[in-house]
Amino acid sequence: MRAEAADSGSDAGQRSGNPWVVLAAVLAGVWTVATTALFQLAGWLADQIRLASGLNRWVWLWPLVGAITVLLTGLPALLLTLLPRSAAVRTTGRAWLAAAVVLAALGALRALPPVHHELYLTALAATALALAVVAARLPHPGTTGPAPAGHPAATGDSRRASPVNLLAVAAGLALLLPWAWLGALGGLLETLVAAAAAAALGVLAGALLDERFWPLFAFTAPPRPARSVLVGGLVAGVALLLLAAGTGQSGAQLPALLTVPPVAFTLAALRVLARRTGATGTVGIRWLVGLALLGPLAFTDPEEISVLLATTRDVPFWVAVAAAGGLAVAVLLAVGYGVLLARPRGPAPSRRVAALVAAVLLGTVGVVDLGLGQPGWHGERLLVVLREQADLSGVPAGTPGRAGRDARAAEVYRRLVATAERTQGDLRRELTRLRLNPTPYYLVNAIETDGGPVVRAWLAGRPEVDRVLVSQRPRPLPAPAATSTGDRPAPTGPTWNIRMIGADRVWSELGVTGTGVVVGSSDSGVDGRHPALAGGFRGGDDSWYDPWEGARSPYDRGGHGTHTLGSAVGRDGIGVAPGAGWVGCVNLDRNLGSPARYLDCLQFMLAPFPPGGDPFTDGRPARAPDLLTNSWGCPSIEGCDARALRPATAALAAAGILVVAAAGNTGPYCGSIADPPAPYPDVLTVGAVDRQRKVAEFSSRGPATGGATKPDLVAPGADVLSAMPGGGYATLAGTSMATPQVAGVVALMWSANPALVGDLERTGRILRETAKPAATPAGPDACAAGPAAEGAGVVDAYAAVRAARAG
Repeated sequence: MRAEAADSGSDAGQRSGNPWVVLAAVLAGVWTVATTALFQLAGWLADQIRLASGLNRWVWLWPLVGAITVLLTGLPALLLTLLPRSAAVRTTGRAWLAAAVVLAALGALRALPPVHHELYLTALAATALALAVVAARLPHPGTTGPAPAGHPAATGDSRRASPVNLLAVAAGLALLLPWAWLGALGGLLETLVAAAAAAALGVLAGALLDERFWPLFAFTAPPRPARSVLVGGLVAGVALLLLAAGTGQSGAQLPALLTVPPVAFTLAALRVLARRTGATGTVGIRWLVGLALLGPLAFTDPEEISVLLATTRDVPFWVAVAAAGGLAVAVLLAVGYGVLLARPRGPAPSRRVAALVAAVLLGTVGVVDLGLGQPGWHGERLLVVLREQADLSGVPAGTPGRAGRDARAAEVYRRLVATAERTQGDLRRELTRLRLNPTPYYLVNAIETDGGPVVRAWLAGRPEVDRVLVSQRPRPLPAPAATSTGDRPAPTGPTWNIRMIGADRVWSELGVTGTGVVVGSSDSGVDGRHPALAGGFRGGDDSWYDPWEGARSPYDRGGHGTHTLGSAVGRDGIGVAPGAGWVGCVNLDRNLGSPARYLDCLQFMLAPFPPGGDPFTDGRPARAPDLLTNSWGCPSIEGCDARALRPATAALAAAGILVVAAAGNTGPYCGSIADPPAPYPDVLTVGAVDRQRKVAEFSSRGPATGGATKPDLVAPGADVLSAMPGGGYATLAGTSMATPQVAGVVALMWSANPALVGDLERTGRILRETAKPAATPAGPDACAAGPAAEGAGVVDAYAAVRAARAG
């Protein structure tokens, strides 16, 4: 057949073509690489901007990126396929055109929600296999049609390819080493479907770069191996770049763009060896490409390749290091295989040697993962929300003040636990029998459990279940992220924000500092040794809870929690209520949370318990803090829906515990207060103003999701100085910084008039009636001013405390 004649190395002139055609092919390749890389990076950045802005992702983004890429790269490839006489150039165009179509088809799958990673990987595997079937039937230049039924390109048969295939496996395992060391696997099912997707993509690569592709790049008779490796590797590398660009959810394709294309030179060297030894088939291509893609697919969570985690040595940093390591390995493999295997008269390795090399590398991958890496399964969990929630109507108001509040909290706790115990029993026993590690909750009647899509479908069909949410878990890092510290000196007096709201006047003129009131902080943690915070820690065995790592004493690596709590109760001029006490809980790990972790901390705040205690039986509602400052929100990417925490905040309000929450930093868009718990009517939602009392551009605007009028108030939130881990200070901006100041004002009010403790309605009314209008900015934006931007106005600590004291 004509394809077999091409393998003999004859007709070199027709294969190479004239120099102008070759130059056109080179320019088309450079254009394809630059265009593909640029559009993949631009698409990921667009996703990240939407995420950081709190806006919904554009479902149509990646299908559009794929279509544009096909148009821009496919046209030059099509011209190369149709116009030149050279079979090699036409084969180049055909491979690039087919790979561009593959990119568009695979990239469109990113329209699936990132939170459903197993579903995406399953669709990726199925689509890749379907495309491989189509690609195998496409005619090649120099052939009369698709590969015949018995041809190795059609069957993948490799009668004498064992050493070549084993060396391909060895190279693929070497490419896995950086990922096994620096990455972490997801859940068991997630890992299995990632492996299936990588295998399917390997099959697809074998169909794109089959037996009819490689011989056309042997330009001389006899062929020159070095030229075959260089030219064949360059052409195949562009095709693999396009394939890698379509692989993985948004973010996961970026490291693949670095590590996969150089694999083409190793493939080219292996094809030279196969030609020398008479081996046939595409099994080696499938193994090598599949293993090269397995690293980014299985050992990373694309949702964590985010600019939100790029400020420290978190997942984006380690993914970049692993990609750089993979690139170095790919280059070493290309050089090593090219020198050792592609020499015209060099010895061909035996099957035994190749098998030994592959076995050693397989063992090395296992040792690296178990010894230096992060072994085990680190998949997401499921939060099963039950239909029946506790009935908290008619909870007695009791006497005014803390005694009445404690009685209400005890009754709410009793009802919540009783409802959970009565309704969860059968489901908890079934989940335990299936070894799915259920964790029950009562603040929201729910159970967190292991499980993937199959378990989720089974749970959703049970009559007692309302809905099933994904409860995210960040994958472990190879080394802890560095602790965030401050670079600013301690203030010499009250900071500008303290003076703006009049808190310093409350201390000096009214003699009120928050004494006797306890504020609860749920955040990244608290540096309990910071001089501005150490004296306010309530102490005892029920004032600190860390559901992530189980630490027994307050700590904070991220800094966010130390900074926000410092603005509420910190001393030395940074906190609104420096005489108040505090308790803490860690609900954010590396700036990420989940519905279950938020519930862990909110439950602890309703009924604190000692280390190792059972929240259902060991809770102490009489030790609950008086109010909570919450500078966080639970977006859909973390697993929350609009109702996820609604029963929790309703229960806390029924118990007389005030929940103060940040509006969010997704302004200036109208209706951007969306992430729970900020939109809930029983939460005091806080926006931010700057030094000029203007609503900050980043401050989220109302109306809130569900129609509630939000925010309730605004407070200083731009360039606020507060405490940081290690004893230092730093200025940060956000509604996170404004929220604890309102919590501090409430602590001052309740300290001045203890009868107000637990009276959320009167407290909220005083805050709104004493607030001062924010400065009105210029501009036509409907959400730039008014209730949608500032609520009742800027909180006024002095006026609010005077009104509270007056009764």
